[in-house]
Amino acid sequence: MVDLPQLLLSASYLGIFAIVFAESGLLIGFFLPGDSLLITAGILAQQGSLHLAGVMLAVALGAIIGDSTGYFIGRRFGPAVFSRPDSRLFRPEYVARTQAFFERYGGFSLILARFVPVVRTVAPTFAGVGQMPYARFLAYNIAGGLLWATSVPLLGYWLGGLIPHLDRYILLVVGVAVVLSLIPVGLELRKLRAGRQ
Repeated sequence: MVDLPQLLLSASYLGIFAIVFAESGLLIGFFLPGDSLLITAGILAQQGSLHLAGVMLAVALGAIIGDSTGYFIGRRFGPAVFSRPDSRLFRPEYVARTQAFFERYGGFSLILARFVPVVRTVAPTFAGVGQMPYARFLAYNIAGGLLWATSVPLLGYWLGGLIPHLDRYILLVVGVAVVLSLIPVGLELRKLRAGRQ
């Protein structure tokens, strides 16, 4: 198990930027600590070990640049990967579904994706695969990145001031945050299933 507070104190703002960039922009980054990293950074900022503004800036830059990188990876390599009709994971109809999904939900889905682990890693790549216009993608990328970069560390900062030694219970806090973030996704999936029946 990674000691997040120690990792953050060692890696500081550059480390926060690098982890958020990798989780947001590189498909291999889905296993990296996203929300737990931000909440822990907020707690450490409340304790005076980090500056809250520095945390938010590092997260925002990592998230926005990372998502743009993921978008361009999807746009550049997606058509070739998804054009193989015999592929089990990367079928051409997935591209059509992705395009339809982004046409229907558009930028709002990109903003929501920021708050859902794994989804935030694949959403920008699929936006690129689905050929969402970059100017539109970038507007929602910036809005979602700034919202995520401010709200989650602020939550950690606020909770850190409210509950003494909260850094000892970080996994519980993150677990609750993840469950809450999955509720809207679950409700949307339920609506989609009900619509198909």
